[in-house]
Amino acid sequence: MVKEELRITVPSVFRCPISLDLMKSPVSLSTGVTYDRSSIQQWLESGHDTCPATMQVLQSKDFIPNLTLHRLIDLWIQSSTLRPAADSPRLLPATSPAISGVRANLLMEKIESQCCVESLSKVSEFVSYCEENRRFVVRFDGFVEVIAGVLTRKCVEIEALEMAVGILYLILSENGVKERLNKLILKSNRESSFLSAIVFILQNGSPDSKVKSVRVLDSLALDSESKRRISDSQDLISVLLQLLQTNDDDNGQSLNDAVTSILTTISVTRSIKSRLIENGVVQILSNSMTEKSLKLLATLSSCSEGRSAISSNPKCAAAVVEKLLKVSKSATEDAVAVLWSLCCLNKEERVKETVVKGNGVTKILVIMQREGEGRVRMMCRELVKALRASCKDWSLGSYETKTTHIRPC
Repeated sequence: MVKEELRITVPSVFRCPISLDLMKSPVSLSTGVTYDRSSIQQWLESGHDTCPATMQVLQSKDFIPNLTLHRLIDLWIQSSTLRPAADSPRLLPATSPAISGVRANLLMEKIESQCCVESLSKVSEFVSYCEENRRFVVRFDGFVEVIAGVLTRKCVEIEALEMAVGILYLILSENGVKERLNKLILKSNRESSFLSAIVFILQNGSPDSKVKSVRVLDSLALDSESKRRISDSQDLISVLLQLLQTNDDDNGQSLNDAVTSILTTISVTRSIKSRLIENGVVQILSNSMTEKSLKLLATLSSCSEGRSAISSNPKCAAAVVEKLLKVSKSATEDAVAVLWSLCCLNKEERVKETVVKGNGVTKILVIMQREGEGRVRMMCRELVKALRASCKDWSLGSYETKTTHIRPC
């Protein structure tokens, strides 16, 4: 006898406009549109600066919890006595997994003494459920420190490390967590052990854990000292570049974006930029040009070694020109900054030729026309002037500019 499946239709207002799943933690953007937290975080971390539903440019990327909608979803779940079929919209359990104060202390003791995977799994399930649970963990005295401590201990199995980094990833957005972790890990004598654990996850963990570990590390690089400590780890830099070069799994783009983002974050000194360039980062980026790649290239092009490496790679300059007008506003600015550095600072004739062949002049003019007065418009003017000087047959007007936003080093 075949048992008939019962299905539940989720009200459209309870679905995330991005994932179309029932929202676990609804948050609202400045445009007033509500999304599930995980979905909109992924959208914004991918380099977008617009509201996905309205495509309005966001004045702020901050979002606030939609507590009213969250309560309505909880009431709707609790009032339903039906269970969804396997292929129906995903539902949450009617009640959150509970952790009392006493239970929290017991879990902390087990994790601290044994790095118990089972205990970490229970904490992970708890914080995954809703924002209130994440706040409970963050506010409970010593809980965050115990979870972070897993990543600073020796001889911890990979599953426990992955659980710990996953929990930290989920609570990063809570107030003060990044600063607490930064002080606890990167501004103490624990950073070496922590960075070794991150390297171990990047070498042996699942694709999802690799992405989360890189994003956790990136979020802790809050100041120049933290960025220097991260960049001083030669093993970490080598593993990150290797992942960027060889990664081709299902989570490939997410991992590539995360790795490129942290490399951009820590590239604050000439020495780290030079080290990345010496290890072939320009060639790696040229093979897969993304918005995050443009950001890193713009950072590298602020030093002479970077400009020389990019100029020596015809494929790289061509890929940058190809991305003009096809990426977000911020990524377009990065692409213009790269070309400006090569054509106006280094005066590379090969790059100028590449820009012209790639219809770059027309694209630059379009960007210049739509930009208001500012650094991007000034860079476009100087680019047109530099390209015109190389192509005498152009009948373009004169552009006098004073671009000073990049200082060559």
